[in-house]
Amino acid sequence: MKLRWVVLLCAVGFALAGGALYSLYSPYRGFEGDLFLQVPKGSGTRAIGQQLADKGVVRYPWQFWLTRAIHPGATLQAGEYRFDRAASVAEVFSRLGRGDVYYFSLTVPEGSNMFDIARLLESDGIMPAQDFLHAAEDPTLIRDIAPAAQTLEGFLFPSTYRLSHATTPAALCQMMTGQFRKEWKKLSPDGSADIQKTVTLASLIEKETGAPAERPMVASVFQNRLRIGMALDCDPTVIYAALLENRYSGAIHRSDLDRKHPYNTYQHAGLPPGPIANPGASSLAAALNPAPTEYLYFVAKPGGDGHVFSSNLAAHDKAVTSYRHASQRKPSGKTR
Repeated sequence: MKLRWVVLLCAVGFALAGGALYSLYSPYRGFEGDLFLQVPKGSGTRAIGQQLADKGVVRYPWQFWLTRAIHPGATLQAGEYRFDRAASVAEVFSRLGRGDVYYFSLTVPEGSNMFDIARLLESDGIMPAQDFLHAAEDPTLIRDIAPAAQTLEGFLFPSTYRLSHATTPAALCQMMTGQFRKEWKKLSPDGSADIQKTVTLASLIEKETGAPAERPMVASVFQNRLRIGMALDCDPTVIYAALLENRYSGAIHRSDLDRKHPYNTYQHAGLPPGPIANPGASSLAAALNPAPTEYLYFVAKPGGDGHVFSSNLAAHDKAVTSYRHASQRKPSGKTR
């Protein structure tokens, strides 16, 4: 009689164990739509199992704990995970073990200013524009290399970044300024270049031409003007001044050109107080190594395929007239 009970209990135990093990490999879904779950750093197996069960990723916490007992040497990775279908506990555990974290890509084009980046972030539903701008207006992250910087403008390197829903504005700014530091070290390994002036000049070059081959020549125009004390007359600086005052309407008006704003290079000789955009490596390289020319002017070619460069006003006026006749509209680029 006693043996019969032992056999029965063993049978029940094996059945329960078998059922428990079977449940680890049975797909389950207790949530609707896409579920994003953040596993904080330092989370233990018990906390993760409870979190997964609370969100409906697994049916019971003990299933996750049992899987951990079967795989005691596995290391579970913190991060954000995306669940969009039914999955077994074993599959969920495997994903956390190999760090299959969710991320999405943010591509920041060369020449974007911090206002452009803020709009991009908000339109993509990543974070509110004002939250990013608030973080970007604090220059602490680059104060050690650019003590005169008033914001992070110019140092938010344009590239593609991997983000999650947990990425904060401050964390994104740290990624972007970190990438800038890497690129700057390649371009100026000895650190002898004046970083503030170089980045400011590079931002003007970036906004004036999208053609990498032209950038050293545009750089030479600006450097030549700076050398003789001639105003840069850079339209993008006028636009940036309007952006800073939240009054840019999509076009430059005579009142903008006449405004005594520090960033208005029609009204003030020399470089503006800081960068007006975030330049890429090509523009930074051009600012460090301008072409050896005597050019002082440039204007867009008819059709917009590049620019015509001139070393004297007569030649420049001829190029401007040619452009106007061809386009029948106000030319872009330098006119004086």
